[in-house]
Amino acid sequence: MRDLKHLYYFEKLLENSYNDLIGEAQNEGRKAIGHVCYQIPEPLLNLPGIFSVRLRAPRTGSMEMGSYYLSPIFCEACRAILERALEGGFNYLDAIIAPEACAMMNRCVENIEHLNCCTKPHFFASYVDVPMKSDESTLKHYVLQMKEHVLKPLHENLGIDVSDQAIRKAVEEQNKISKLITEIGDFRKEERPRITGYEFAVLTLATYCCPKDKLITKLEETLEEIKNRVPEEKGTYRCRVAMVGSEIDDPQLIKLAEECGLIVVADRYCFGSLPGRQVIELNEKEDALTQVCSYYMHSGQCPRFLTTEKVNERHAYIDKIGKEYHVDGLIIEQIKFCDYWGYGRAFMNAVMQNQYGYKTLSIDRPYNVGQSGQLRTRIQAFIEALEIKKIQEEKEAK
Repeated sequence: MRDLKHLYYFEKLLENSYNDLIGEAQNEGRKAIGHVCYQIPEPLLNLPGIFSVRLRAPRTGSMEMGSYYLSPIFCEACRAILERALEGGFNYLDAIIAPEACAMMNRCVENIEHLNCCTKPHFFASYVDVPMKSDESTLKHYVLQMKEHVLKPLHENLGIDVSDQAIRKAVEEQNKISKLITEIGDFRKEERPRITGYEFAVLTLATYCCPKDKLITKLEETLEEIKNRVPEEKGTYRCRVAMVGSEIDDPQLIKLAEECGLIVVADRYCFGSLPGRQVIELNEKEDALTQVCSYYMHSGQCPRFLTTEKVNERHAYIDKIGKEYHVDGLIIEQIKFCDYWGYGRAFMNAVMQNQYGYKTLSIDRPYNVGQSGQLRTRIQAFIEALEIKKIQEEKEAK
């Protein structure tokens, strides 16, 4: 297929943590709020006058300074983000809001704050205690934390309107993006998808790293282009997979998988579309904040939720995606030294193989994948295993 008309535009937006759209929004007087986790609801960081930027460190090289202030056995994403902050890469931020969800990421943000990596005079960092269970008692705590450690500091430090009406408007704006990403992503269900996994990852990632309203026109044009796009002839990819696991904030991993002969037709990872880009439904009876918190608490698929119900729900959710997108196998990945996905990946790999019958590839990968020869070899071997399974199933069907 020919490249999407705006693919290069979206790729350029992702080359650095700062991009032209961030500059445009700030020139309009809006404030940039950095965040690091799904557990801080995005609509609360996109109220009128502010916009959210998910922190990432594209094209990371050395992590020496990040390792010095943290540890060589800290998650590579945390070390890379701190390294970028020490280099001055996040000086444009007006605030960072981080959840008490991952100890390593918290240490990263604390170092960014205490080492004065962000130099704006009004810059502040706020830390939010988020629940590890999803029930009514924890929802009340979640709502209280959002009021005290997100909405209150945004209002007091930056003068942001945090009213119910403002939250509803932010949800409405996010839903516009989510509907576009969902409609584009649905084309991946086709037998001959009209969009590759790499292209979809680029489009989705941009919606986390840029002011969302400034992407709508280009996404609408891209959707219309895909509707009229002629898909590749059958046989240009060898197997369909879902990519599952910890954050993927660089589409190079998906590009590498597709260069080997896969097509990534579904995603369940941080910075992905499932569930990060699904529509949030609000009613008029309850206040918007409680509904938003309830949505994020119940939809979250992070392995830090350790109740039996949540663990089973995660595995059932992957199975649902697998069936819906007609996958042949799963790639379950984690960034090196990620605590939560360290055990989450191992357990999920066993359950998805033994209980649900999927072929899986379980990988522990560096933050910056590049053109990893080792990963390429493992993916190629995985494709062969998937093809052998297909042949066996065809024989049994006869």
